[in-house]
Amino acid sequence: MSTPYYVAPEQLIKDKADYARKGIARGRSVIVLEYVDGVLFVAENPSRALHKISEIYDRIGFAAVGKYNEFENLRVAGVRLADMRGYSYDRRDVSGRSLANAYAQTLGTIFTDQPKPYEVEIVVAEVGTEPNEDQLYRLSFDGSVADEQGYVAMGGQSEAISNALAEQWTQGMDLAASLKLAVRLLGEFGGEAQRALEPSQLEVAILDRNRPRRTFIRINSARLAELLT
Repeated sequence: MSTPYYVAPEQLIKDKADYARKGIARGRSVIVLEYVDGVLFVAENPSRALHKISEIYDRIGFAAVGKYNEFENLRVAGVRLADMRGYSYDRRDVSGRSLANAYAQTLGTIFTDQPKPYEVEIVVAEVGTEPNEDQLYRLSFDGSVADEQGYVAMGGQSEAISNALAEQWTQGMDLAASLKLAVRLLGEFGGEAQRALEPSQLEVAILDRNRPRRTFIRINSARLAELLT
């Protein structure tokens, strides 16, 4: 009888984490940052059918990098959870924090119990009635949660983009200035050479705190071109 193959638990966890990180790093970056009137999502994504940025609920948005089918499953589950909670209790009971906690439990269970972890990284953003009430939650493939302040960069060269945002982003920037900064950094760190990204190569949306209830708005190419000039 052959001896079963043994792998130390710490080595197994390390291998899973390395596998997930490599998969996420292969994707194009996404930037989420706060601006004076809400939260801005910017992704390099030429597809008009496969979205990296979506609405979850009235004041909550979702952005992701990694394998599309995996983060799409998470998005759909989040929409269903939010709808059920809002219907059963009250729409005000649906919060970014509760959704982030639910995603953390799901991702943590998959990472621990399944042979293959999800190759995803996601952000759950909630816009408040005042700028100091905005919330950004970053969730990693292993279920860890970070409460970010001001901005988040995921996928691709996220570390380099985060360092540049730390130097150049300031609180209270308007939509046009925030968008130009995000697009410039995606072009600068999104490939081997610096590029000028066109509106057709971008997926952009906002959570606008000035709207009465449903705050999520997609920015089309014509509006993007206007803002970028």
